[in-house]
Amino acid sequence: MSNNILKLGIPAGSLQEATAELFKKAGYRITFSSRSYYPTIDDDEIECLLIRAQEMARYVENGILDAGITGYDWVCETQADVHEVTELVFSKVSRRPVRWVLCVPNDSPIQSVKDLQGKCIATEAVGLTKAYLAKHGVEADVEFSWGATEVKPPRLADAIVEVTETGSSLRANNLRILDEVLQSTTRFIANKDSLQDPWKQQKIDNIALMLQSCLAAEGKVGLMMNVRRGDLPRILEGLPALKDPTVASLSDPDWVAVNTIIEESIVRTIIPELRAEGATGIVEFPISKIID
Repeated sequence: MSNNILKLGIPAGSLQEATAELFKKAGYRITFSSRSYYPTIDDDEIECLLIRAQEMARYVENGILDAGITGYDWVCETQADVHEVTELVFSKVSRRPVRWVLCVPNDSPIQSVKDLQGKCIATEAVGLTKAYLAKHGVEADVEFSWGATEVKPPRLADAIVEVTETGSSLRANNLRILDEVLQSTTRFIANKDSLQDPWKQQKIDNIALMLQSCLAAEGKVGLMMNVRRGDLPRILEGLPALKDPTVASLSDPDWVAVNTIIEESIVRTIIPELRAEGATGIVEFPISKIID
């Protein structure tokens, strides 16, 4: 067993399962216990701590954690001095960035951020909201919200700044969006002092590489086929490959094997076209990782 240990923060809450699933695809199995904040991982060189994404950047900055996964929004909110290793475009619902948006009730007379002068805004992201208001030259009372922020207007607040992915919760609470405050994606961050340790830096870089390779493979599949040499130029011209396909000679000099990666969404269209152009022995296979 190695004496080197990397202290890794896993985000509790909405990103927890998505993070564990991504790590699983990357080859790391994380197991959670309902009574422990220390998930187990099948790597003796990693020690995990389950912690809220809102607090992650601060603990990474302070060196309590060597690295962790959190949202760009919470790095901005805490103004933590951390190193961003890589962006990980995934979330609890979609692969789109989440948005922090300024909202008011549908029947509110407020039409722009300027109309919030002297008003009350409820939000969990107080720092982000104050910075946004300052950028627009607006002074307002920004109150921290402990949850259920969508139900606070109009009785408890004039407006809210809330995070959304689909907007469904906002619509359900009769809220309309005035403006976008910030777009945020998930980030893999590291303590700057930890990166001065060659072993920790290599370990962090290796984890980042494997996580990114899984995200790069999402929605992609591999295709293998046999093609007559005479048909090859026409096949390659119509093949929407991720990169140049691999072409290998077969025992029959008149034929070659073509291996490529394409978007899964076009498989149902491209396979019949390839067959019509003369490709045979077409095989589709799953792709779990892509590393450039």
